[in-house]
Amino acid sequence: MTEMEPEQSVYTYRDLVRRLYDLEALAVPPQAGEKSGCFSSYDRRSIYNAETGLYEDWGANDDGGGFLRQEGESSVALELDGPGVIWRLWSALPKEGHIQIFIDHSETPVINQPFRDYFDRFNQEDAPANFPNLAPTLSRGRNCFIPVPFQKHCKVLLDKGWGAYYHITYTTFPSNICVPSFNGSIDKMSAIALAEADRILQQRGTRYFKETEGASDENVTVTVNVPAGGKAVLFDKQGAGALSMIRIRTNIGRKSEEQQQSLARQLAISMKWDNEEHPSVWAPLGDFFGSAPGIKPYRSLPLGMNEHEMYSYWYMPFSEGAKIEIVNDGTEACAVTADLQYTVLLKSYADNLLRFHAKWHRDEFLNLDTERFAEGGDRWPDWPLLLTKSRGRFCGVHLHVYNTWEKPEEEAEKWWYGIGDQKTIDWWWGEGDEKFFVDGETFPSTFGTGSEDYIGYAWAAEPPFPMFDSAFASQPFVEIDANGHTSVNRFQICDNIPFMNSFEGYIEKYKGNQWGFNNQCLYAATVYWYQEQGTNDAYMPVSLDERLANHNNGRNN
Repeated sequence: MTEMEPEQSVYTYRDLVRRLYDLEALAVPPQAGEKSGCFSSYDRRSIYNAETGLYEDWGANDDGGGFLRQEGESSVALELDGPGVIWRLWSALPKEGHIQIFIDHSETPVINQPFRDYFDRFNQEDAPANFPNLAPTLSRGRNCFIPVPFQKHCKVLLDKGWGAYYHITYTTFPSNICVPSFNGSIDKMSAIALAEADRILQQRGTRYFKETEGASDENVTVTVNVPAGGKAVLFDKQGAGALSMIRIRTNIGRKSEEQQQSLARQLAISMKWDNEEHPSVWAPLGDFFGSAPGIKPYRSLPLGMNEHEMYSYWYMPFSEGAKIEIVNDGTEACAVTADLQYTVLLKSYADNLLRFHAKWHRDEFLNLDTERFAEGGDRWPDWPLLLTKSRGRFCGVHLHVYNTWEKPEEEAEKWWYGIGDQKTIDWWWGEGDEKFFVDGETFPSTFGTGSEDYIGYAWAAEPPFPMFDSAFASQPFVEIDANGHTSVNRFQICDNIPFMNSFEGYIEKYKGNQWGFNNQCLYAATVYWYQEQGTNDAYMPVSLDERLANHNNGRNN
């Protein structure tokens, strides 16, 4: 049985690197003073007017070059007091203008190199960087997850000619935490830690990194027949413990595409912790495992699937017991086999851990004033991903977009519908910025530059349209001309968003559910987060009709 360990106050670089793949750490409650967010190049015309209590230019979309302030010919992209760490840099178009990173008020930057080289080079070496899982290029989007820690202060400058569009995600810790201040050079042991992390991320979906050394795992395999209109229990365990692996096998992946799309939504997974009345986890089966519609193979760190099975490595603690059920709202029975791995915990230890939540919804605004979020309202075009109250951590989302339109009669000169401003139809759904409000913020501490930028790719309004995956972001499916279904994931593991009292997460949705005579744009989100034991979220199971709404519609080509 795992026992409670004293709270860590000193972090080595290896400790910070471990946060890239340590899913158990997500269940540890945030400390007062722990904060995460994102600095980005979002359009600075978007403001909150404290006098009126309204938001102005909230849908402004010139997101490529925003900054905090100018210093000479350089733009200040980030400035933070420590202790803290930069987890991720992303850019859609890094160029030759330099990035400069200043640590702990030094007048000399520890990083001073072309912004493009930040993603291509490592440790001032001449050879190209060799961490494909820590610095993936995802459909034109450049990502780098090599941690940059600082004890007192960090400032990032982008010099003239740096390019366009950036995100910098970060965490700052309570003042009593000690982290190593980055000096611009990675020593041998730190480089080995990064190499190990890169390897663990490459092996995603095949093994579980175990944080609690010495704890013994127990494995259960169960096969159930889930009757039409009924449900079956996959796991029912009393006492304290934590699930660390769920692998589901069905024959859905061997069905026709139309059958897959229906079955993966007709079946739902429900999880209850500690004898709660309403489930903390409820989602259609395929959506919970991170893709829709039907079975779309991909591999990420916490979730993935192929035609044979679906896997989850989210860490799921419980104190009084856990119950997992498969619900079948379809018209025919379905056989389900599950392999589950769990660890027995001391109740005193489990009581101090957060509970895992995941919920699927479509257009669920809960108690929001929907008039403010409708076109013409000051909160338009925000679309709510997650609204919850408690202490916890936001860890990401799977977003299924059904965006379809009538093919225009006019033939474009390039690609399918033209490029840039020369399009025959303005079809693109994904300009929407992510906006995360933590603990009652009036202005979000995370304010992004576009839906595809949040995921980690770039320029998705222009073809070609590829599928891709990585440890923390994926596009398991997109139509080859983007007319129809799109499935994307973004998992925030090291850069999860801690909250002490409340979290409100939105993503902009510029297109209405009906945006033309035969044009539709529908969102469905499965959101993943942790919150305190004994607290509930407001999301309830969704009817089958709503889950299948427009799901099998033919494309209007």
